[in-house]
Amino acid sequence: MCGPALISEATRNKIAAYCAEFREVTRSPFGPDDEIGMLNLITPEASREVLSRADGGSVIDLSVDYFVGMPSWTKAGDPNFQQWMTHTPAGTVLDDITGVGREQNELVSYSGDAISMYTHCGTHIDTLNHFGYNGKIWNGFSAEEHISSRHWTKCGAEKIPPIIARGVLFDIAALYDTDILPDNHGIGADDLREAMRRQDVEFRPGDVALIRTGRMRAWPAIDAYIDNSPGLNLEGAEFLARMGASVIGGDTLALEQMPGADEENWQVVHTYLLGEAGVPIMEVVDCEQISAERLYEFAFVAAAMKLRGATGAPMRPLAMPLRP
Repeated sequence: MCGPALISEATRNKIAAYCAEFREVTRSPFGPDDEIGMLNLITPEASREVLSRADGGSVIDLSVDYFVGMPSWTKAGDPNFQQWMTHTPAGTVLDDITGVGREQNELVSYSGDAISMYTHCGTHIDTLNHFGYNGKIWNGFSAEEHISSRHWTKCGAEKIPPIIARGVLFDIAALYDTDILPDNHGIGADDLREAMRRQDVEFRPGDVALIRTGRMRAWPAIDAYIDNSPGLNLEGAEFLARMGASVIGGDTLALEQMPGADEENWQVVHTYLLGEAGVPIMEVVDCEQISAERLYEFAFVAAAMKLRGATGAPMRPLAMPLRP
């Protein structure tokens, strides 16, 4: 079978997209304290089943390297990724900041470094407090009540559990027989349906959806990778959310078509998925190898850095082939 799996009424009642209202944040079907949205669709039983079939000897890394000069979202004034040495072997000998003397400093060759970055840099997850509507986020949490002097106190990256689920690749670039989709190409429901049919793959509630546009082939050329990116349009996002996607990721910096078609909302897919549908977003996911290997379904394993209250956090997602 290929296409969306049949969804029972009980499961449908857990999928927020079916009760979402236009430009209104949705109250979670998982209760007033819920902070992770559709990640709740990943059951322990489903995680055990997918791990039992995973080929751990063929792990594919879906993340990118972090380095000074890497493509990053800076158009709103956020900082580039920076890395600098705080300790070097020669400097430690010269400064003796440890106070242990030259002989020991020469022996141990101490090196250390530090980084500074926007939390939406590199391969990362967007948490449910990243976008919402009119001062509120997923489950009705308000900025007035839930932002401290440091960060949101609800839906932060530290709440994202380790993700172990079945993953499905939607190889839209391959669908159009191109290396990279054209600038600003909007991926809608028909593209996603046809990709499933062509790939002979089924999508089930709780699965992780990964969208390949081919833009990763432009990495790390900053303008070529970032500007006017193809991606999901609102129709495509609604389609995946209604199928019960637990997370939706893509190989671009925005996931969504940029610029979008809604003149009143410059992040129409982000606000819909995070605020209405309760679906976290992953960006800068490298889908090139799983595309080359035609690995359309796989075991997906990832964990977010536990940055308290953060609207995003680096991730190291992995894909493993599934044994029959």
